Amino acid sequence: MAVVHQSCVGYGAEPFASLVADYPGDEVYPSADFRTEWGPVFHRGRLDGSARVLVLGQDPATHEAISRRILVGEAGQRVQGLLAKIGVHTAYAMVNVYLYSVFGQAAGSRHAKDAAIAAYRHRWLDALLVGTEVTAVVALGDLAATAYAAWARTQPATAGSLHLAAIRHPTYAEGFARASGKPLAETTASQLANWNDHLGDLAAHVTPEGPTDLTPYAATWGPTDLAPIPEVDLPPGAPAWWRDVDAWATRTGDDKQTKRATISVVVPKGARTWPAL
Repeated sequence: MAVVHQSCVGYGAEPFASLVADYPGDEVYPSADFRTEWGPVFHRGRLDGSARVLVLGQDPATHEAISRRILVGEAGQRVQGLLAKIGVHTAYAMVNVYLYSVFGQAAGSRHAKDAAIAAYRHRWLDALLVGTEVTAVVALGDLAATAYAAWARTQPATAGSLHLAAIRHPTYAEGFARASGKPLAETTASQLANWNDHLGDLAAHVTPEGPTDLTPYAATWGPTDLAPIPEVDLPPGAPAWWRDVDAWATRTGDDKQTKRATISVVVPKGARTWPAL
């Protein structure tokens, strides 16, 4: 019997059809600070009302630019593992603070309070949070927490009924180690301790789809702490290796101009199942 594949059904239903039809471009997202040439990446997860958790990320990176869904690289697989610990495997929706990839270290913070960027983001948050089954929001990092707080001021009644887990971004450890010079082992332990601090309360505010495993994270990432992206989250025909833990997309180039313009995609070794050449 042929394999029956699952895939994301897209944005055919309202209000999402309208949201993806009139998204902001360079007039709102200046190309000096955002890689608008790669297009917007809107979401990942359920848009059919079945989501119980909303994950608010930051901006799409290289894997997301190719797959057209957010949080599918290593950061996304760390988040997927966190959701699995609280028994949530597909009942979530994910959106980012920014539609486009941030260009430059300071650009994200510089636009954290842009009214036009926030206005469009609030339409997504309204659609996913007001009058829905979502009971908890996971904000990944300071930018996400700031963005959520801005939305919460516009919908205080709804926000008051939601549990907020404002946790460190899934790649916090690597970024802070580079910026501070601290050992990666130290920053990783700090990040995972932060996630542990939120784990119990988050689980208590979400109805699980299946078994939970609230065993605290250790001081380093373990082999089961990352989880693959479900096939149903990606567009039809997405290769299975798009969902693997192995990285497959990187920005490449000898200068900034070329590197911004180029994403190299390489099939991971474990997915090279063709006959020897």
